[in-house]
Amino acid sequence: MSKKIRLRFITLLALFSILAGHISSVPVIAQQTAPAVAPANAKSAAVAAATAEVLQETAEIRELSVLRPVKSGAQSRAEIERMIIRNLDEETTPEEMRATEVTLKKLGLVPPDFKYRPFIISLLTEQVAGYYDPKAQQFYLADWIELEGQQPVISHELTHALQDQHFNLRRFDKWPKGDSDAEMAVHALIEGDAMLTMMKYIMRKPQRALDFMRIAGGAAASANEKIESAPRALRESLMFPYEKGMQFVARLNGRGGWKMVSQAYTDLPQSTEQILHADKYFAREAPVKVDLPDISPMLGKGWKRVLYDVNGEWSYYLILDEFLKSPGESEKAAAGWGGDRYAVYEGPHGEVMLAQASFWDTEQDANEFYAAYVKRTRERYPSATPTEATTSLQTPIRQMKMETKEGGVLVVQNGTRVLILEGLPDKADVSALLNKIRQSIKRGKL
Repeated sequence: MSKKIRLRFITLLALFSILAGHISSVPVIAQQTAPAVAPANAKSAAVAAATAEVLQETAEIRELSVLRPVKSGAQSRAEIERMIIRNLDEETTPEEMRATEVTLKKLGLVPPDFKYRPFIISLLTEQVAGYYDPKAQQFYLADWIELEGQQPVISHELTHALQDQHFNLRRFDKWPKGDSDAEMAVHALIEGDAMLTMMKYIMRKPQRALDFMRIAGGAAASANEKIESAPRALRESLMFPYEKGMQFVARLNGRGGWKMVSQAYTDLPQSTEQILHADKYFAREAPVKVDLPDISPMLGKGWKRVLYDVNGEWSYYLILDEFLKSPGESEKAAAGWGGDRYAVYEGPHGEVMLAQASFWDTEQDANEFYAAYVKRTRERYPSATPTEATTSLQTPIRQMKMETKEGGVLVVQNGTRVLILEGLPDKADVSALLNKIRQSIKRGKL
């Protein structure tokens, strides 16, 4: 599942509820009437006036010196929407957006009539409280949110500015295509760093925490309704860099202080597995690099490969739990991930086939993932019946076949490796496809 939403480094209103949970032990006084939102130009001036003071305190907390002043301002909802559209157009082609939509539908993660691009634009326009633009080296706050109590958001964006000054965030703008799991891990480092700094900024002063709690309860209420209406896979993937990223950065900070967090920008996390399990980052447990041959010529005339990427542990958790609806079971099945690659193919009449190859740390890990994916597949296609399920006692091979209205499904486990073909066309030579993939394995490409 492609997870990338390539945008500037943003603060989401929904994140307020995450931080509010961390400071909920602070006694809350009676709410006061919220002041009126200032005019846009007046708010830009007020944001600029607050920037220098917040920058110095944020730099002190984060232990990064200020190398140059940071420009700031406020933007309207229309201006922020234009930024979102501009960045989507610059960094994601229409073909890539469509391929992501096709993949989400094939996996059953969004409804059949779901329109990915307009939904993302609408969701983010509603959610953005502020963002930092590395190209302009400037941050902006949403001008429709009251400024009082917004200093924590300013601190979050100024953390991005300090990261940029010391670690050059623009080097992540053009991430190589085909490994969005590693890109998401780096995004989690960046946003987790800003989240932890923001939390420490809030907790420095009790009144600051009280102001933030009031803002969190008001400004985030309607935004939370919007994000809660999003398909779960999109909602949780959008929140992953902030929530799981903060937990990861807190582990780094607890182990080696801010110095270790800063070092992580050189020794980057390589997978969402390392974000979810910091011990694997500390142990430098790198993912297996997996390749898949392009099998589109073997699927028939008019078939083409439209997406080639890595799922990673986080996406496999979401793919499984969309249908298992048992987070503990899905987490256990996705843990032990060692590396993977998937490819999405589209036929001449809109048919879609998904090929996946994954490696697992141990055979037991592969067993658990195989069993969970078979269970997920049965839930995904409730009207279909497996046509074959075999287990070889001589070699550690398990296999499940199923015919569905969307094509055939084949799940095969061989030791620590699991291969999945989902949406096989009727005339496909399954044996030839498997041999093609297995030959790649023997040549060491997987």
